Amino acid sequence: MNRLLFLFLLSAVTVSGQNNPLKFSVRSVGDGDWSSARTWEPKRVPTAGDRVLISPGTVVRFDAKATPVIRLLQVAGTLRFARDRSTELNVALLKVQGGNRCTERGFACDFHGVNKAGEPNAVPTGAMPTLEVGTLQNPIPAKHMARIRLHFIKGMDEDDAPALVCCSARMELHGAPMNRTWLKLGATAKVGDAKVTVDGAVKGWRVGHSVIVTASKKHSDVGTEERVIKGIDGRVLTLDRPLRAEHFGTGEFRSEVANLSRNVIIESADPEGVRGHTMFHRYSKGGISYARFAHLGKRGVLGRYAIHFHLAGTTMRGSAVVGAAIVDSHNRWITVHGTQYLMVRDCVGYQSVGHGYFLEDGTEVFNLLDRNLGVQAFLGRRLPDQVLPFDSNDGAAFWWANGRNTLTRNVAVENDRYGYRYDSQRRSNFNSNLPVLMPDGKTKTVDIRTLAISRFEANESHSEGLYSVALAGTDGVGPDTRHPHRVRGLKLWQTHYALRAQLPTMLIENVHIDHAAYGIYRPWFENHVYRNLHIAATGTEPFNRGLDDQSLQYGSITVDGLTFSQLGSGGRMPLIQMSANNVTGKAEAHFRNVTVRGRTGRWPLMNLGGGPRLQPSTPKGVPYYLHNHFGPGKHAKVVSTRAKDLLSDGNKYAKETDLTGDESVVAEVRNVNFPELLHPIDDLPPATLITRIDEIGGRLKIHGTTHDNGTIKIVTVNGQPARIHSQQHGVADWTIEMATPAQLTATATDTAGNAEKNPHKLNLIPKKP
Repeated sequence: MNRLLFLFLLSAVTVSGQNNPLKFSVRSVGDGDWSSARTWEPKRVPTAGDRVLISPGTVVRFDAKATPVIRLLQVAGTLRFARDRSTELNVALLKVQGGNRCTERGFACDFHGVNKAGEPNAVPTGAMPTLEVGTLQNPIPAKHMARIRLHFIKGMDEDDAPALVCCSARMELHGAPMNRTWLKLGATAKVGDAKVTVDGAVKGWRVGHSVIVTASKKHSDVGTEERVIKGIDGRVLTLDRPLRAEHFGTGEFRSEVANLSRNVIIESADPEGVRGHTMFHRYSKGGISYARFAHLGKRGVLGRYAIHFHLAGTTMRGSAVVGAAIVDSHNRWITVHGTQYLMVRDCVGYQSVGHGYFLEDGTEVFNLLDRNLGVQAFLGRRLPDQVLPFDSNDGAAFWWANGRNTLTRNVAVENDRYGYRYDSQRRSNFNSNLPVLMPDGKTKTVDIRTLAISRFEANESHSEGLYSVALAGTDGVGPDTRHPHRVRGLKLWQTHYALRAQLPTMLIENVHIDHAAYGIYRPWFENHVYRNLHIAATGTEPFNRGLDDQSLQYGSITVDGLTFSQLGSGGRMPLIQMSANNVTGKAEAHFRNVTVRGRTGRWPLMNLGGGPRLQPSTPKGVPYYLHNHFGPGKHAKVVSTRAKDLLSDGNKYAKETDLTGDESVVAEVRNVNFPELLHPIDDLPPATLITRIDEIGGRLKIHGTTHDNGTIKIVTVNGQPARIHSQQHGVADWTIEMATPAQLTATATDTAGNAEKNPHKLNLIPKKP
């Protein structure tokens, strides 16, 4: 293009701010360095208060050691941070978007094809504007820092600015990788220790990095401790000062050490003043890896979060947040809103007002949250105009409302209210029938309360303020017995309420509860199947009755494999509380393979609860069966002495030491089958994400992750089988190499034979010579 014509077209570009048309004061007129006057028109380097445009078709290399505060920076071309030096961009509003206009709104996009709220609703055309702070293939090297500092300038809208916003553009934020961002302790750290041992290698961790050592006890005066690394010797970290509390590092229940430092940093310049926020809009591309987001999030303002994927739908499928540290947020760590097929992995969230990892409106599906750490999500308040009115925003590390998301290998620590909170309600001011993406790629309106939690597995919670895991809120609405909620492999320790299982139709397996006040708490007993539970050192109510003090049981439960240990004295409190009211008249409770170890004091196995003991309000009581208690085929039937219908069933009831309490009796019965309450089938296909594409010697190496509620059998890309490198808890990481095609189609099949119906497709545009 003729240079004079180019300048003439640029001169017509204006900025609209506070209803006043404002011109860009500086704009790029060619490729070049930020620090070179020749890059700009007029011929000077941008300075304090400027409104700067990176013009379409230009590539600017950001090489500044530190800029003055730029008022507005719009990237309509490409802004690429240098990788051979440390850099710092000070800015109030940084917007990555195309078009020929911009505003000083820190939420809305400004080009044609947006709605009144400034949200994109049309597929963009032409070259994609790009902010590149490293890439997956070439991140910012560890010896350099790339920092974006968001400043508030008086006169801007405090609810909008400062901000970093990606509007149907590409935003890449990638720091130096780490093999792990957090690990378990490998040895107990005692009070006064200035060295800690972790249980794995710490590649990418450096002297000077900030770390936390998480709490090991609930309601501790000290809890999680922040320190700085002063030395690294293999797996031993020397800290800048001694620890003030003991942190467990041996046995099954151990605390974590997490790294909070990264060499790509997005932060609010004034944490005590007006904070900034970041977001990706629909049709955006790119992702985040090993970057630090510090002192962000606007307290009490809807949509202004530390990291926010806003109504992206499937347009960002395969994008990921990997290895990020989100520190001291005043409004969430990572919010996934109306967005599908996103991966959040190996992140560290530390201190947030309100929920931390948050799926916002109940339509989110097929997202993967894997091996993240969430520490200290604090009590917040409901946000104005929030989508789900029943959410109290009261401090959960992980919060979601749609069961068709995968949560695996995460750890929650020392959060005000919940480690994990699933909540899906219908209210007078909220209809739970929502448009939800189905596995075939079509959208269907369904009651989200009926969509089962498909995979909640190998997660851990400890040292919590109140609850470790709370799965509740559907008022008894749930999936059918072929598609139960699936909860597996939990470790819940040093907590008050361990597992609130207040949903019907649940399959709960391999759960270890240790040092809790309440073990299984306030359950909605209806088609519950428990297998292999271990409840230790849980001294108030180890296994609660139906809905706690309401003592309501709607349907039957089975428990196969239940061990109680380290009990202490329980007074008249039973290990298993009996429900008083049989709401449907069909409820029963069946137990087998029950073991009690280390019992001291009274602790009867089965009795009415220790709180209010209600007179039954239903005609029938709930019988409790302990299968094979008197020998093979000879079962114990335990009933409440208040259940008159059961006492008159013709059996000879009596007391039995250690089995019955002051208001329960037992009789020997035979010919009672251990019922099969659930008939689970797997008819849900996998979800596949292409997460990275490398070009090597004229060929492509394609990386991806597939997750499923079962086991992945095969992943193919363009019909060719990929190599699955690892698979744990239904999450498979894979690669494949091939010649460059015009399109990639990645799909998977699980061992149940479910073939993915909505594969991940990517069009590859050949590079121009």
